Amino acid sequence: MGIKALAGRDLLAIADLTIEEMKSLLQLAADLKSGVLKPHCRKILGLLFYKASTRTRVSFTAAMYQLGGQVLDLNPSVTQVGRGEPIQDTARVLDRYIDILAVRTFKQADLQTFADHAKMPIINALSDLEHPCQILADLQTIKECFGKLESLTVTYLGDGNNVAHSLILGGVMMGMTVRVATPKNYEPLAEIVQQAQQIAAPGGKVELTDDPKAAAQGSHILYTDVWASMGQEDLADSRIPIFQPYQINQELLALADPEAIVLHCLPAHRGEEITGAVMEGPQSRLWDQAENRMHAQKALMVALLGLV
Repeated sequence: MGIKALAGRDLLAIADLTIEEMKSLLQLAADLKSGVLKPHCRKILGLLFYKASTRTRVSFTAAMYQLGGQVLDLNPSVTQVGRGEPIQDTARVLDRYIDILAVRTFKQADLQTFADHAKMPIINALSDLEHPCQILADLQTIKECFGKLESLTVTYLGDGNNVAHSLILGGVMMGMTVRVATPKNYEPLAEIVQQAQQIAAPGGKVELTDDPKAAAQGSHILYTDVWASMGQEDLADSRIPIFQPYQINQELLALADPEAIVLHCLPAHRGEEITGAVMEGPQSRLWDQAENRMHAQKALMVALLGLV
């Protein structure tokens, strides 16, 4: 079935996709980026963001405008959901007005409530558990650089957060080795690791360690995120000494494969999880990665709306 099987579906977590569907989405993203395909629609995308956003908000908006559709910014501070209207009520009403909804929120369960009470496709634009749209763009970027995904090693360094969770799941589904190096007590959730082991494609595996140098050794991709996610800002200063050994710098990059690339989902704190020299260096692919948010999400909307 491939891409057509996604029509009308939700994407709440990366493992909502099968391996075949993810491969088809990545190919569709590449075709849209190259201009091979130019679908057009007059659909309406709603953005309901409880968390701040630059790349997710702008990339979704630009993608829908390029498709010929419209975007409604459903800011919780100026809609009734921000005043306590139940999610199920909001979902039922929005379902009568718009065609697809991207939600950026805290609880994964809230996304499920939207999906349970709306017929339109619901997209997880980030939750505390996962960030599936980010990882679709990451995989697209890696494939552009290496021409493949299977048999590559990606090393994630830092906090075992939502980005780490989706990277683990998406990476193993594409036959990659995903190394995750975190300080003790900051590991990714055990249930995510267990799920990854169950859905991994041949050759896909997860490796957990607290040794950043061992994790970087020979890796094809070094990846990091901020050390304190949204909602954890009060912990940022206290985490710096704990996470300092996991910084992506020239010394750590020198341990990776000579052709290795560096990724960061942004925004970055230069001098903390990554140095400015690495961000601006020849192995950085951060800006391609950020651009690919638009192409990957355009592919996702095209698929969920049944435009191909």
